[in-house]
Amino acid sequence: MSSVDTVRGPVALDALGQTLAHEHILFTDSEFARFYPELAWGGERSAVVDDVVQKLQAVRDRGIDSVLDCTAILHGRDMDFLKEVNDRVDLNIIVSTGIYTFDYLPHHIASTSRFTNSSDDILTRMFLRDLTVGVGNSGVRAQSIKVAVDKAGFTPNIERIFRAAGKASAETGAPITVHTHPADRQSAKALEILTGEGADVRTIVVGHSGDTTDLDYLREIIDAGAIVGSDRFGLYLIPGTASEEERIDALVTLAGEGRAHRIVLSHDVVLYSDWSEPGALDKVEALKSWVPTRISDIILPALRAKGLPEAEIEKMMVTAPASLFVNIAR
Repeated sequence: MSSVDTVRGPVALDALGQTLAHEHILFTDSEFARFYPELAWGGERSAVVDDVVQKLQAVRDRGIDSVLDCTAILHGRDMDFLKEVNDRVDLNIIVSTGIYTFDYLPHHIASTSRFTNSSDDILTRMFLRDLTVGVGNSGVRAQSIKVAVDKAGFTPNIERIFRAAGKASAETGAPITVHTHPADRQSAKALEILTGEGADVRTIVVGHSGDTTDLDYLREIIDAGAIVGSDRFGLYLIPGTASEEERIDALVTLAGEGRAHRIVLSHDVVLYSDWSEPGALDKVEALKSWVPTRISDIILPALRAKGLPEAEIEKMMVTAPASLFVNIAR
């Protein structure tokens, strides 16, 4: 039976169950954490572990079986932290490779001496190592690739990253999740580049697509063969993005058209980050809805209340997420 690698080992593809397809468990800068631990962790690291365990346990208690952690290079991955947390929570955590940037690349990646213009691009090599050997010395193989394009658009650096991701996906079968700025309708260009390098369009998620109310744009993504990521439930602070009610209505409409099997749901929540003062975001009233249990507690009941059949919800929570891994499952 085919299986997917997780932090705790292989899990049968048909056992992934209800899956949140775009979350972040931890962002930490390794140098910051190593040299200024009291600032990076806001106190004791063990307290952060306890807090994250509690949050993930709440997710598990709601019946969520698996989480795709889309944390990539430059987000700040910490595999030791993930393993420590996962030892205490009965949850399937799938990790990612890729790189999160809207244009900037570190010198050791940007340098032309590192094969930036060849099929042997260091980025491709980095992604492939994470996917085939494992992230660092953790022994945990990434099963997904995360890339990003935002308001700056497809700069030379971003196009290079996308081409590296497409090549790594073509070689391994790994799915790709793309951070996008939906107002700029970036899906067509993203899919063109990724599939041009051999990536399977059926396993590409156009992330943050739930931010838009443009149903025709969402239909275009699905009709092109890709997956709509409605993955920011609870995060409504970004100007010009859809309200929660609009996001729910969009799902009901698309599901009613037979497109639920090409939609995944998530929150894009970061359970702990050193990008802000510890506890600072907890004090922002508008962010109190941005928690990793909102889909289970609020969104799914709202979909049911609008008459969406359970079978359609299962397509978004189980069938579509599992379909991402059909090419990489071993």
